[in-house]
Amino acid sequence: MRIGLERLLDDPRAVLGTARVGLVANPTTVDRRLNHAADLLHAHPDVDLRILFGPEHGIRGAAQDMIEVGAGRDAVTGVPEVSLYGTTFESLSPRQEHLAEIDTLVFDVQDVGARYYTYAATMALCMRAAAAAGVAVVVLDRPNPIGGTQIEGGGLEPGLENFCALYPVPQRHAMTVGELARLYNDAFGIQCDLDVIPCEGWRRAQYLDATGLPWVMPSPNMPTLDTAIVYPGMCLLEGTNLSEGRGTTRPFELFGAPFVDGRALAAELTAHDLPGVHFRACTIEPMFQKHARTACGAVQMHVTDRTAFDSYRAGLAVLVAAKKLWPDRFAWRTEAYEFRDDVPAIDLLTGKPAVREAIDAGSDLDAVVAAANGGIERYEAGRDAALLYD
Repeated sequence: MRIGLERLLDDPRAVLGTARVGLVANPTTVDRRLNHAADLLHAHPDVDLRILFGPEHGIRGAAQDMIEVGAGRDAVTGVPEVSLYGTTFESLSPRQEHLAEIDTLVFDVQDVGARYYTYAATMALCMRAAAAAGVAVVVLDRPNPIGGTQIEGGGLEPGLENFCALYPVPQRHAMTVGELARLYNDAFGIQCDLDVIPCEGWRRAQYLDATGLPWVMPSPNMPTLDTAIVYPGMCLLEGTNLSEGRGTTRPFELFGAPFVDGRALAAELTAHDLPGVHFRACTIEPMFQKHARTACGAVQMHVTDRTAFDSYRAGLAVLVAAKKLWPDRFAWRTEAYEFRDDVPAIDLLTGKPAVREAIDAGSDLDAVVAAANGGIERYEAGRDAALLYD
């Protein structure tokens, strides 16, 4: 199994020619020996690396979610760094003045297989900006760490586009970042000059731990592959006043709030008979973000069969259960979320106000799931042509 970065380094001139190169990178941008692509490309005699672009969380650092990342120079290579994560939506795209300094923009960042994980949105915005500037885009592909077969969730209603969902693909999209680039470019009309360097030897059903590749934390609250497995559903808690476990050692697997009775919540979730998962009552005390340094009744989600487990249904089940048990205490997030403050954060995550409305109305889980699904026709129409692996 070889990733796109390793294949590019076999013969960079065959892909890049004599182009002036910009690289979108973060701590996951490494080969199987954990050498960073910025170091490898900067040292290679056939690569003219001019600029490094850093998405949310930074190029080599570990800034927390929704925290501005600054610019500067890379401490190792001395190459200029440009932030693609500031305080405005415009800051998320490379500026034309920077694209004027390069001929090809290389994207090499590990995705985690969920729509709201912002790196794929950064890639799409880079592709849009590159198309406008006449700059070529090369995506170095990496495996989807939670596999490429299981699809969960629904689409995105017009007007709800945001940094966690630029296009109506499902919450668990079952595509690699290179396949997403092809989907965005063709089915969603970006139409940049795109080249994807596929992996060799990856099979769609493989999770990352079957590939022999190391796990490098793609963001500070994505510490393990287990986190990525539950994330497509449990990220929904960001749109509520429940702690999604940020500030604990098992984010997104642990969740709760000061008003939660962990035993009652675990029993309610167990009653839904969700496959491949057990729920255990516990207590947490997050060290930062929601309910920081406050004891919270909580539940830990233990995935026992990841191929049977449906993370998105489980995440919706948590919302249904919390609303049922604590109708006057459970609440939707009202603060700005990912550069939008005009609609509830939960609508940006689900892509459908009907999901929130069904939960508020006391609908059962099946009705809420029905409201959450559908609306992925363009994704379905373009997916097969975008796939790179059998």
